[in-house]
Amino acid sequence: MRRRNVKNAKQRIENHPELVIANPKEYIGKWHEVFNNDNPIYLEIGMGKGKFLREHALKNPNINYIGIEKFDSVIVQAVEKIAPLNLINIKLINVDAEELLEIFNANEINKIFLNFSDPWPKNRHQKRRLTSEKFLALYEKVLNGTIEMKTDNRGLFEYSLMSFNNNNWRFKELSLDLHAIAEDEEPKEIITTEYEDRFVEKGNVIYFVEVSK
Repeated sequence: MRRRNVKNAKQRIENHPELVIANPKEYIGKWHEVFNNDNPIYLEIGMGKGKFLREHALKNPNINYIGIEKFDSVIVQAVEKIAPLNLINIKLINVDAEELLEIFNANEINKIFLNFSDPWPKNRHQKRRLTSEKFLALYEKVLNGTIEMKTDNRGLFEYSLMSFNNNNWRFKELSLDLHAIAEDEEPKEIITTEYEDRFVEKGNVIYFVEVSK
């Protein structure tokens, strides 16, 4: 899907240096200093418009959140929704996930969120999937904790399960219908993304898995 250009996106992002880290590679191994505390650091890769990260940060002030998004036209929307909240436990980075090892040291991240990542359905594009062996190797180096993944794409989910298994990640939790509620259950408190809200409204099934090394 072609992404719509957003007027003056770069400048609008640069208008919020308190939120967007302009030179993230300068802070490798120093992210606790950026937040001025030793709280856990959770990372969302491909954060989109930021609803998921924003709600997490509001609900969990004792956790630090970093959102990565490579498209200016997307991250600018997150920036302008999060900036007015003046949250001190959230930072955004406008980079590609392939640069993770230049931004974070070993074990510097305590959780990674992969929400509704691009499925790259063609076989020749498998290496671009955020759960490919290439990316899992990056996560393993920076992560001291778990990965949580959500998607509505069955093909991507099945591919990801095989990729996690083949690369020796341990399964902690798995759901084939995250939002399903049994008759005797209370509704789950699930922090959702913009895409997720749309998919659930349409009746799409949401798949979920949590893994660790």
